[in-house]
Amino acid sequence: MTNTDVRAAGTADRELIVRLAFGSMAAQTLRAAVRLRVMELVCDTPRRAAEVAAEAGTEPQPMTRLLRALAGLGLLKEHTPGFFSVTPAGALLDPGGPDSLTSFVRMFTEPATVRAWEHLDDSVRTGEIAFDTVFGTDFFSHLAQQPELSAEFNAAMSQAVSETAAALPYAFDFGRVSTVADIGGGDGTLLAGVLAAHPGLTGVVFDTEEGLAETPRTLERHGLEERCAPIAGDFFRSVPEGSDVYLMKSVLHDWTDDQAVTILSHCREALPPGGLVLIVEPVLPEVVDADADADVTDGGVTYLSDLNMLVNVGGRERTRRDFEEVCHRAGLALTSVTPLAEAAPFSLIEAVAG
Repeated sequence: MTNTDVRAAGTADRELIVRLAFGSMAAQTLRAAVRLRVMELVCDTPRRAAEVAAEAGTEPQPMTRLLRALAGLGLLKEHTPGFFSVTPAGALLDPGGPDSLTSFVRMFTEPATVRAWEHLDDSVRTGEIAFDTVFGTDFFSHLAQQPELSAEFNAAMSQAVSETAAALPYAFDFGRVSTVADIGGGDGTLLAGVLAAHPGLTGVVFDTEEGLAETPRTLERHGLEERCAPIAGDFFRSVPEGSDVYLMKSVLHDWTDDQAVTILSHCREALPPGGLVLIVEPVLPEVVDADADADVTDGGVTYLSDLNMLVNVGGRERTRRDFEEVCHRAGLALTSVTPLAEAAPFSLIEAVAG
């Protein structure tokens, strides 16, 4: 390696650190764009920054600076000085778009989500949940006390599940079962995707009262009112009986191993002969390899999600071995793990009565 190569490698390393250090600023730039309705106002046709500023109710020069920052992040394109249009990635920040991620961005840049991150080092030292210390209550109790924030969280989870809702119906042979219970299923987006693709199925969406707030609208929108019922309850106490498959997406990672075992145990108790538990979550590799695992870990985002579980709710992302352990403790045997290529970094984990 020549001195030039060494200097180039050193420069790349420094650029990586600087980019990561600016990460929170990039996130708040997205938040400002959503709050100011930038993508709605700019649209596909190049528009003058001053026009966008006038409609957004901002000063022209600061708006121009915001638009240029968004262009630098790849969300807008500046065609000529002061004229901008939305890129395909930027279009995901338009709340009117079919694949919008605006609620997802709002939730994950919301002070209630990010403030605990200021105490990540404390959580690493102690293993304690920083959120509980900062807010004086746990994350989900805080949501229950804040109806608007709870609605935003539900919308964010709905947006986050859309790719899985499109991929899951074809990743498992739902044709061999007749009923599916989506445990912690939120607004029903995931189960609606499964039922829409398999007309012979019926289902249940099981969640808290707050989690089910939008479920009737989702079922009505998909014409599933006669084939699916929302049921309120607490999966730490029990789950509804009578389903062939108990499905959970992004539920277990919110909880400690002991809590995950409790949830899985209730599913095991409700399983009929030949029944299945389907878990949809990322499955971390045993060893981190940033290059080899780029598709699996979404460029490191899944490891950040793991830390988010640590500081905000006390859960964790898990490896296959971890999933095998919690399933075994709940009386279940993990039989397969199938990566969902069209919904990376998620995998479909199948478990049966052990």
